Amino acid sequence: MTDIAKAGTFKLGDRTVKRLGYGAMQLAGPSVFGPPKDRQAAIAVLREAVASGVDHIDTSDFYGPHVTNHIIREALHPYSDNLAIVTKIGAKRGADASWNKAFSADELTSAVHDNLRNLGVEALDVVNLRLMFDVHGPAEGAIEEPLSVLAGLQKQGLVRHVGLSNATAKQVADGREITDIVCLQNQYNIAHREDDALIDQLAAAGTAYVPFFPLGGFSPLQSTALSEIAVKLGATPMQVALAWLLKRKPNILLIPGTSSLGHLRENLAAADLELSGETMQALDRIAAEKGA
Repeated sequence: MTDIAKAGTFKLGDRTVKRLGYGAMQLAGPSVFGPPKDRQAAIAVLREAVASGVDHIDTSDFYGPHVTNHIIREALHPYSDNLAIVTKIGAKRGADASWNKAFSADELTSAVHDNLRNLGVEALDVVNLRLMFDVHGPAEGAIEEPLSVLAGLQKQGLVRHVGLSNATAKQVADGREITDIVCLQNQYNIAHREDDALIDQLAAAGTAYVPFFPLGGFSPLQSTALSEIAVKLGATPMQVALAWLLKRKPNILLIPGTSSLGHLRENLAAADLELSGETMQALDRIAAEKGA
């Protein structure tokens, strides 16, 4: 079994977690809506992830909605003391599976209580405020009002730590005026590197950066260079893409998601890959070739 501790650790709130974690989004049905085809398989993936040393799981009650949190509770409750479960609020799902903004005080408060109930915990380790000014990526917009609601729930003891998702550098700075921001979760991978400078700034501040869609998301990464390097290393392209992220900066925490035991094992085995400086340079060129 792969020792994911080889990938190192980093601080997440008041915890130190291994840098290879698990994202639960794919445990829901198609388009992250409704139940999975095989609930027992989803439970098996979660249990193997934790048995393999994963101590950081990313989820949200709007996955499903409610589906992934119910599965996490069934699979893992009562939770190990060293397991950090990170969730998100700020969005809700429409009956047509649409992703909609949910920023009112009542919606944010209800979302925290839904997560508490569905996960079966008295306090949430980390709650990311998902910004929805643009569904497709970070966009400027005032966050004081919704973040103050979340900070108030933190003062009540319902939330231990606060993070942001889909946020700009300015929003991170603005957020720090309201409460401590322990992590940022944005889209980032070997081909989409708009956050390069921001990652470096967060690393200098000791703040975790958690890339979502580290493998491209609903459109998996495609690159001839990536495939050729993977063949040379005896690995899969996706393993190389994860290893690149681990090498990119020590504050990057990975949460690749899957509903397959085979893919879970492949993802965790990225901890075994060592990339030379020459290989990193070759991989760095992928973003330039894609015009990122």
